[in-house]
Amino acid sequence: MDLILYNGKIVTMDEKMPEVEAVGIGGGKIVEIGSNEEVLSYKGKNTVIIDLKGKTVVPGFNDSHMHLLSFALSLEKADLNGCDGINELIRRVRKFIEANGIKNGEWVQGRGWNHEFFKEKRMPTRRDLDKISEEHPIILTRTCGHVAVANTYALKLAGIFENPPYVEGGSIDLDEKGTPTGILRENAMELVYKLLPMYKKDKIKEMIIKASNNFLKAGLTSVQTDDLDSIKGDFKEILEAYFELEAEKKLPIRVNEQVLLPTMEKLEAFLELGYRTGHGSEYFKIGPLKLLTDGSLGGRTAALSFPYEDDKTTRGIAIYNQEQLDELIEKAYLNGMQVACHAIGDRAMDMVFSSYDKAMKKFPKKDPRLRIIHCQITTEELIDKFKKYNVIADIQPIFVSSDLTIVEKRVGKERAKWTYNWKTLIEKGVHVAGGSDCPVEPFNPILGIYAAVTRKNLSGYPEDGWLPEQRLSVKQAVHIFTMGSAYCTYEESIKGSITPGKLADMVVLSEDIFNIVPDEIKDVGVEMTILGGKIVYTK
Repeated sequence: MDLILYNGKIVTMDEKMPEVEAVGIGGGKIVEIGSNEEVLSYKGKNTVIIDLKGKTVVPGFNDSHMHLLSFALSLEKADLNGCDGINELIRRVRKFIEANGIKNGEWVQGRGWNHEFFKEKRMPTRRDLDKISEEHPIILTRTCGHVAVANTYALKLAGIFENPPYVEGGSIDLDEKGTPTGILRENAMELVYKLLPMYKKDKIKEMIIKASNNFLKAGLTSVQTDDLDSIKGDFKEILEAYFELEAEKKLPIRVNEQVLLPTMEKLEAFLELGYRTGHGSEYFKIGPLKLLTDGSLGGRTAALSFPYEDDKTTRGIAIYNQEQLDELIEKAYLNGMQVACHAIGDRAMDMVFSSYDKAMKKFPKKDPRLRIIHCQITTEELIDKFKKYNVIADIQPIFVSSDLTIVEKRVGKERAKWTYNWKTLIEKGVHVAGGSDCPVEPFNPILGIYAAVTRKNLSGYPEDGWLPEQRLSVKQAVHIFTMGSAYCTYEESIKGSITPGKLADMVVLSEDIFNIVPDEIKDVGVEMTILGGKIVYTK
């Protein structure tokens, strides 16, 4: 036995033995669980023994959907999270340019602004960004990642200022004179993004390590990440960076790559390399094909079946038409790929279910584990379809904290009752997994658990929770971030619970998350993270 943790409250997430006092680890796996006396009897001369002193231990957290490289990149951009207005945004970006010595003509990037929190209650425009600088091309991405604003310099560099083109699956906002306002939505962002500097493989590897070490501090031992569109260039560079880190034993965390391949050309190029879902090791593995089928609720680009309550001119943006989506999903499905589709609006989800249904009827498979990521603006009919087609609901509970003040504005009071219905999904027997969508939201899974349990924002609003009947128990919330996420990647037999024979990934918490006041969950910290039986983080 290499390591024994004893005298603790070890919540296993294994129904056969839900809570034990001690766990023994050997060869990177869990060997024994049980009472202090039982497990300590296995100690050897070289066994490291840790007295937990009553602390709570849970399985290592597994984020079912995030953007690891986008988070790493955000550390190198102007941080616009928490800006209370356009003047604050301007101040921060000016300060960023000065602090980093960015020369005239060089790109300036930022991320994290949310106009819902601005005093002005409007999106920034190119004219606002021109006040920052007319000597730098500037692109600032909204917190959701589905809307960006560019200054005039950047729009002209992209060749879209004088004669803005029609963009399939996206749009360029125009003023009353037909001139771009600077706001770019969905695929239109790519017209500017493609001009940004490319990163080499060695730099990508550095960023992966830096981001992963941040995640370990929050108790994340596994992440499922969509990275291939985070950095401009050949997606093979990103895959090679991961495979090399894994081979060099330098990858700090377990990674399942959700391969974003938005065109048939890219998907076919990927398949020709021989990659399929499940290819890889316990540290780095190819996951599902990831497709973006609509945008975000905050940016009013989520594809709805009805006009937005607060903007009757739009129903959002569907990235694909039904035929295009059918073709991509069928191609992946037939070639051994699991599929996971980003879908926030009800219209987008309906399209995804239609594509999934066609593929499954045409080519039945025993266990395809098709997924929908986000699943926010649902209806009773859509919720029933998750169960009918056995589709995984890959949810981000922290979205409740950010969106609870805008949902009724966007979709109306009656429709809002069927949104973010996490508990209903679980009660209907749907497989549910938990993620963060980092860097859209903080990666800390404790905050996701807090949001799932309280249905409040981080300030404790509203007092009784938003749609409180959808609150999860703490056990349910921890389950979706452990066993629920492991199920997504066909790995429930090797991770997700503290069970003999599984990987020794676990987290020691500062408080008993199962027995404190729910409002205090958000303040629970991570004392220790263990990955593969090794202590990889201590506070």
